[in-house]
Amino acid sequence: MSYVPRASLSVASSLAHFVEAESLPGTGVTAEALWSGLAEILARFAPINRMLLAKRDNLQAQIDAWHEARKTQVWDPHAYQAFLAEIGYLVPEPASFAIDTTNVDAEVATMAGPQLVVPSLNTRFALNAANARWGSLYDAYYGTDALDAAPAKSGGYDTERGAAVIAAARAFLDRAIPGWQDDAHLVGWREGRKLFQNHGLHIELVIDRSHPIGATDPLGIADVILESALSTIIDLEDSVAAVDADDKVSAYRTWLGLMKGDLTATFEKAGRTMTRALEPDRKWHGRDGAFTLHGRSLLFVRNVGHLMTNPAILLPDGSEVPEGILDAVLTSSIAMHDILSKNRGGNSRCGSIYIVKPKMHGPEEAAFTNALFDATEDLLGLARHTIKVGVMDEERRTSANLAATVHAVRHRIAFINTGFLDRTGDEIHTSMRAGPMVPKGEMKTSTWIKAYETRNVAIGLACGLSGKAQIGKGMWAAPDKMADMLAQKIGHPMAGANTAWVPSPTAATLHAVHYHDVDVFARQKEVTAIAPLADLLSVPLAHGRNWSTAEIERELDNNAQGILGYVVRWIDQGVGCSKVPDIDDVGLMEDRATLRIASQALANWLLHGICTPEQVNTALARMAVKVDGQNASDPQYRRLTPQSIAMKAARALIFEGVAQPNGYTEPLLHRFRLEVKAAG
Repeated sequence: MSYVPRASLSVASSLAHFVEAESLPGTGVTAEALWSGLAEILARFAPINRMLLAKRDNLQAQIDAWHEARKTQVWDPHAYQAFLAEIGYLVPEPASFAIDTTNVDAEVATMAGPQLVVPSLNTRFALNAANARWGSLYDAYYGTDALDAAPAKSGGYDTERGAAVIAAARAFLDRAIPGWQDDAHLVGWREGRKLFQNHGLHIELVIDRSHPIGATDPLGIADVILESALSTIIDLEDSVAAVDADDKVSAYRTWLGLMKGDLTATFEKAGRTMTRALEPDRKWHGRDGAFTLHGRSLLFVRNVGHLMTNPAILLPDGSEVPEGILDAVLTSSIAMHDILSKNRGGNSRCGSIYIVKPKMHGPEEAAFTNALFDATEDLLGLARHTIKVGVMDEERRTSANLAATVHAVRHRIAFINTGFLDRTGDEIHTSMRAGPMVPKGEMKTSTWIKAYETRNVAIGLACGLSGKAQIGKGMWAAPDKMADMLAQKIGHPMAGANTAWVPSPTAATLHAVHYHDVDVFARQKEVTAIAPLADLLSVPLAHGRNWSTAEIERELDNNAQGILGYVVRWIDQGVGCSKVPDIDDVGLMEDRATLRIASQALANWLLHGICTPEQVNTALARMAVKVDGQNASDPQYRRLTPQSIAMKAARALIFEGVAQPNGYTEPLLHRFRLEVKAAG
C-alpha cells in the first residue's frame, strides 16, 4: 500500500484521492483543512481512545480474578453487584432527565416502522434498501411463505395462490382502514392511485383495470403498496469486511453516492442488464393541495466502534488510525452533500446527520463519542448537534448503565437499539471464568436477556425518547421464514419499540403490517415497569449440569458449523454478511455478532473442561465437510482444509477466544483476511 503525506499523517493514496477528488468537492471544506483538522482530532482523541480500551481490559481482569477467587463459593448476587460498583463497572444513576435532541426527522421521532441494515460494500443492496420505503404487499405475500397457502407454481401466475394473496390483503385493509372501500381515511390521490393513512403510515392502492390482477378485481385493485422501511442503516461495521484503505474507500463511496443522490448499480438479472438508481419522491393531491412523500428510507450510517484500527492512515508514530475516529470525520463530511443541498430532502429534511455508534461500553465511552462529534462539527463548520447518534445497547456495561449512557449523549441521541447477539457474546465473555455457560440456544430464555430487552424500552421511555428518538429492537435472522416472522415479530411494537430490524425489503413490507396492527405510541404510554438490575446481571451458568456425550457433540457441531460457514466467506471472499445455511440447512443472516457468540461459547466450554481440544478439532473437521457441501455451487468457494487460512482463522477464534478483547472477533478476522489479500 502506498502512502502520501497529509499534514502530520501518512494517508493511503487511494483514500487521499477519494477524499480530495470525490468526497470533498461541493462541501466547502478544503483538503488542507480536512487533513490538518483530522490530524488535530487524532492527536487529541487517539490517546483517549487507547485509554478507554485499556480500561475495558482492566475491568475484565478484575472481574476474571473475582470469579476465580470464588469458584467454590455459593453465588451471591448482592456481593457481585457491590463488587461491580466498587471497581467502577457500575456507575451511579443520573437524576431524572429527558433528552433534548432537536431537528430530528419524523421517520425517527414521530413515526413507527421497520428498519433495514445493509452492508455498505454492496451497492446494489444499498440501493434496494434505500428504495424500500415503499413495497408491494401483494408481492410480499405471493413470493414468501407468509401465507398458509400452496406455494407458487412454476411457469406462470398461480391463480389459487393469487386469490389467497388478495384475500389476505383485503383482510389487512379491513383491519387497518375500516371503510376504505368508501374512501374513508383517504388522504391523497393521483391518477390510478389512492392514498390512505393509519398510525402515521401510508397505504397506497393501485387501481388499474388493464392490469391482469386489476382486471379480475371488482374494484380494479392491481396492488397494495405499503410504506415499509422508514429508515435504513448503511453499515460500515458488523456486516462488512473492510480491512484496508481500498475496502474503506469502497464503503465510503457507497455512502457518498447515497448522500449526493447519484448512486447507481448495473447488474445482470435473468439474462438482462439492469441499472438501478434511487427512487424519486412521490407526489400527491390532497384536500389542502398538493404534497410530496419521501420516496426513500431515511439513511443512517453505522461507524466502526472504538476497538479497531485500520492501515488506511498511519499516525506520526507509525501506528494505525483508530477506525471509529476516521469514520466519524469522513462519513460526516460526506453527509454534508445532503445537508448543504439546495434541493433539501434527499435524505434528512431537518438538516441532520445520523451516525450509529456500536459497541460502546458505558457512559464514559458515550461521552467520548459526544466529544468526538463536537470536534467533527467544529472541523466541518456544522452547527452543534447536527450529528445525531444512535446508541447500540449491545454491551453489558452499557445495558447495566443505560440511563447514564443516554445522559452522556442527551443533546444528540436519535435512537437506542438492542443488539441481543453482540450482547450475548459480551455476556459470555464478561463472566467467562464464572463457570460453564448454558448452550447457545438456551441463552434466548435466560433471565438476563428478558430483563435486557424490557429495560431498554422502559429506560428509553423514562429518559424521554418517545416522540424524539427511536427505541429499537433487533434483527429477524431467518429471511426465508416470513410466516414465523409475522407470528413473532409483532412482539416488538407490542413491547413499545417504534422500530425493529428486518433482513430484506420484502421483510420490511411484511413487518410494516405489525405497525398498522399496533399503535406503538399508545403502547409506549403503558410501559412503566423497569426490570431489576439484579435480573440483568444474573449470569447464565449451567449450574451442576451433567452433559451427555450426545449433547456436547451436538453443541460443538452447531457452533463449529456456524463459525466455519461464516468465516470461510469472510476470510476468502471478503463477505461480511450473507445468508449462511445453519447446521440444519436453514438460511440465516450471519454477521460478526453471531460469530462472537459461537466462538465465545466454545472458548467457555474449553476453559471449563466441558469439552476437550480434540473434540473441538474433530467437530471442525466434521463440519468442514458439511460447509464444503453447502457451498458446492459457489464457483469462488475454496474448500476448507487443515492448512487453509479460513480454517486457521476459525481455530484461532475458538482456541484464542478467552484472550480476545471482550470476545470480539474483528482482530483475528482482520489479521487472516489481510493474509489472504496479501497472498492474492
